[in-house]
Amino acid sequence: MSGRFQKSITKVEAWQGDGTMRNDAIFLEPFFQKRIWGGQRLRQLFDYQIPSTKTGEAWTISAHPTGPSVVKNGQWKGKTLQQLWQESPELFGKNSPSGCFPLLVKLIDANDDLSVQVHPDDFDAREQSGESNGKTECWYVVHAEPNSEIVLGHHAKSKVEFSEMVENGAWEQLLRKVKVKQGDFFYVPSGTLHAIGNGIVILEIQQNSDITYRVYDYDRKDANGKARPLHLDEAMKVTQVPHMETTQEVISQQKEALQLKRFIEGEYFTVEHWNVMGTVDLTMEKSYLLCSVIAGEGKLVMENTYYLRKKDHFILPAGITNYRLIGEMELVVASEGKG
Repeated sequence: MSGRFQKSITKVEAWQGDGTMRNDAIFLEPFFQKRIWGGQRLRQLFDYQIPSTKTGEAWTISAHPTGPSVVKNGQWKGKTLQQLWQESPELFGKNSPSGCFPLLVKLIDANDDLSVQVHPDDFDAREQSGESNGKTECWYVVHAEPNSEIVLGHHAKSKVEFSEMVENGAWEQLLRKVKVKQGDFFYVPSGTLHAIGNGIVILEIQQNSDITYRVYDYDRKDANGKARPLHLDEAMKVTQVPHMETTQEVISQQKEALQLKRFIEGEYFTVEHWNVMGTVDLTMEKSYLLCSVIAGEGKLVMENTYYLRKKDHFILPAGITNYRLIGEMELVVASEGKG
């Protein structure tokens, strides 16, 4: 299908649906992060112009000050997402700005094992770090090498046992490992001990927070020969013991040429996988949507028409009534949760 949609983020003719569409789609430039465990798959899989052979993360829809996304089209071109949130709250169905933008979307290339880590909930984030958000997250596996695995939870039955196993370095006995494949989805609530294993690329949707408590880093050194710091005291306070496995009911729907899977509809986010195989007309049911094209190509048709390709990340803002998707492509679509 390559070559059928060869115009990049180009306005073509307007399509008038039943409703009146007032706002452009908001396309965002990723903010790349170098990591000790990063690699080059974000270039290989998504054709990004990555800044380093150790590029570990692309913060694709981000209003976090550590890695802000910048609008690359339309009337808001050059503004950061945080600026839009503060200056134009009506784009998100708000009357006035309130707190920080709630979600953060990332692509993560684990060219080596990520550290074993844990994140606090909202209460512990405020108590321990003075930040307003904890970090509950979820992962959609975009790519996985054969026999790839993640750490998701642990086997300790009590805080005492957990502490003893960490102190003794009994990682094989402590860590709960899970094999993964492309298309898998994992919900990782705050307090869950976890790590992404090497050979995996994930799309992560999370609360807008960058608080990480490192428990184990394989005794590796950075480029200056220094070990990265651990945060054992903080991690001990927030890690869920014993580990409680969470299961999510996947809801599947078919609408014309759209096959939809809803992975989670939770307190912090709703996340769906959309497989478009033709033309589908849709109605906005949320205030706004965060959209990531992870495969294929096609078009988004509103008042203006946009070419979509694997690597594009955009926001459908409030004020849109109807829109059309055309093509053969896969998207992961997120929105604010019920909380």
